[in-house]
Amino acid sequence: MKTNYDRRRACHPEDVKKYDTERLRKEFLVQNLFVKDEVNMSFSQYERFILGGAFPVDEELTLESIEGIKSDYFCERREVGIISIAGAGVITVDGEEYTLQQKEAIYIGRTSKEVKFKSLVNTNPAKFYFGSTPAHKHYPTTLVNKDKANIIELGSLETSNERTIYQLIVPGIVESCQLVMGLTELHKGSVWNTMPPHTHDRRMEAYFYFELPADQVILHLMGEPKETRHIFMKNEEAVFSPEWGIHSAAGTSNYSFIWGMGGENLDYTDMDHLKPSDLK
Repeated sequence: MKTNYDRRRACHPEDVKKYDTERLRKEFLVQNLFVKDEVNMSFSQYERFILGGAFPVDEELTLESIEGIKSDYFCERREVGIISIAGAGVITVDGEEYTLQQKEAIYIGRTSKEVKFKSLVNTNPAKFYFGSTPAHKHYPTTLVNKDKANIIELGSLETSNERTIYQLIVPGIVESCQLVMGLTELHKGSVWNTMPPHTHDRRMEAYFYFELPADQVILHLMGEPKETRHIFMKNEEAVFSPEWGIHSAAGTSNYSFIWGMGGENLDYTDMDHLKPSDLK
């Protein structure tokens, strides 16, 4: 197996105003997360959030430590949330196996020494997306299947944002130090997510887009509300969102996305709301 990672530095909003398209993509866009029998990840200095993908086809993969975190094993000082985006697979945590069906999640607490990824059927391999933040204490490994998720229906077809939100790793379902994760499905005919937009100065966020047809794109909006920027994204790509920026998008088709947050507040509703007319 092979483990790859890159590192993203924090960027001041005054500097980001001057970035061209290539620089924006270099600093915030994450591509090529799913490569056969590899673990790939990106390590951001925003809350030291790590996002990644594991694609076990012919091999069982291990979540290995990386140079950037200087630990003997990945979860020595970290917590991890894993969501299966395709196929069915098995996550093994210190010898105990947990089966994840598509769009189910598992939370893995600090001090878990060995985490492994495996597909149940390699002709229909699982793809595991994960998010990770530093953790100050241990909380127990918790499987979050579809019956345990908190499901919220929001939006409308009239405003092109009818969607179903699955809260997976949030207070009341999973105890965590700072990691919050879930996924959102846009209904057919709806294309907008997180509109009206918001910011939250107390935590950063990362979006991972999937279930987007190969010939379609996502127009992801980011930046300060009065100085917005955009990045065009394709299926199974991720983007980091600093605490000072909005994070919203429209697609040329409906799609799903996973949201993950790290910071000092676990409250899902902790948002500084904006009106669409506030944007520039």
